[in-house]
Amino acid sequence: MRTNFEIKVAEGVVAIDDSRYPALLKTINNPPLQLYYKGNWNEAIFSQCLAVVGTRKMTRYGRQITEELIQEVAAAGITIVSGFMYGIDAIAHKAALDVGGKTIAVMPGGIDVISPSYQEPLRRAILDGGGLVISEHPGNYPPMLWTYPRRNRIIAGLSKVTVVVEAGKVSGALITARLARKFSRKLFAVPGSLTSTVSEGTAWLIKQGASIVTNAGDILAEYNKDTVTRLNEGSVCNKALGSLGQAIIDYLRREPMEIDALCRSLKVSISQMSAALCLMQVRGLVCQEEGKFHVC
Repeated sequence: MRTNFEIKVAEGVVAIDDSRYPALLKTINNPPLQLYYKGNWNEAIFSQCLAVVGTRKMTRYGRQITEELIQEVAAAGITIVSGFMYGIDAIAHKAALDVGGKTIAVMPGGIDVISPSYQEPLRRAILDGGGLVISEHPGNYPPMLWTYPRRNRIIAGLSKVTVVVEAGKVSGALITARLARKFSRKLFAVPGSLTSTVSEGTAWLIKQGASIVTNAGDILAEYNKDTVTRLNEGSVCNKALGSLGQAIIDYLRREPMEIDALCRSLKVSISQMSAALCLMQVRGLVCQEEGKFHVC
């Protein structure tokens, strides 16, 4: 049964011979014959798209990198395309929305199937933010094993560039990466820890010739766009805590540290450091885990 929210959302279907059909998607092998959609369909949202994919079992590092990269890219006007799953997909959608950017969720089943179901608030946010939920399947068509890789060809096909953040040896993200290459699109991979199982896939992609992404500028250069100056945690620290806050952030970006180690490195008293860290935790700038502080 449809909710009141769903009734108010624009929806429809765009066939491949419709002038509104995304031009870039039409150039791939075996493009979908139609796209069912909910949300604000307009040609502009498809003009410059970035596919962002990765593991569902993301690390804290993967989350942080996704947020930092995608917020800056989305703020520059690039539409973020992903597969709506929990993990990297969901964080990419949310990061775009956080800066007022546009995002497209490509569903593995019909557009009325919210999978996973607990991500209803994310779908609502995408639609409320002027984004789109799309699928080649209608209504309540259930997602199946074979619909996921089929969905991935749409994610890659809509996008000029694909970024893989974290991926294991066997990952749906690697399917999207393979398709991006097949479609002659630019492929980036985020380097990760050599000891992390969710970095094995991205390390393999880099060995196979994928470009390493080190900052948002690497991605934006592919769209002939400059980086957008945004407020980040460092500038927030400078305004809130002065040079000590910025110094703490700089150290914690390198590696998580215990409070004693921070005191020794920055040559400040334990009371001064405790006060600074307490304020930074309240403001969501740093977090503590297993006795060590790290950048949130």
